[in-house]
Amino acid sequence: MINIPEEIMYFLRDQGFVIVSTINSRGKIHCAAKDVISIEPEGRVILIDLYCNNTYKNLTRNPTVSITSVDEHRFMGFTLQGKAKLISSNDIKEEHLNKWEDKIIKRISSRVIKGVQAGMKSKKHYEIGLPRHPKYLIEIDVENIIDLAKPLNKPAKEAK
Repeated sequence: MINIPEEIMYFLRDQGFVIVSTINSRGKIHCAAKDVISIEPEGRVILIDLYCNNTYKNLTRNPTVSITSVDEHRFMGFTLQGKAKLISSNDIKEEHLNKWEDKIIKRISSRVIKGVQAGMKSKKHYEIGLPRHPKYLIEIDVENIIDLAKPLNKPAKEAK
């Protein structure tokens, strides 16, 4: 595990969710959006997954995972790579359930406020229909961090 710098912790919290990439049984990449519940500076990220579907199946076979989050307006983004462990619903800490509940309330409130400010009516608040208790959590021990805004290689010299 490697430490997660404060800048990246704040960035992930600010974005709220990440794209989780796993490997399926055919060796293909599967991506899904998941919510960030907790980020520990020692190198652990905890995600919520409300449904036991492809991500769950993939992680039971292969714990290798990457999570990616970007903010196109600030031209920032990070990918964190590591190994995942699944935490069953019976072993989820109360603090993580409370964080999830808080996130739902904030999302609904934010959507309503933005709608009122824009003079728009929303016919549906999708967050209301989300399950309140996750089937499991994904605990990731981060092994590598990639800054997506920094070039990986210097540009090749032009041929003369």
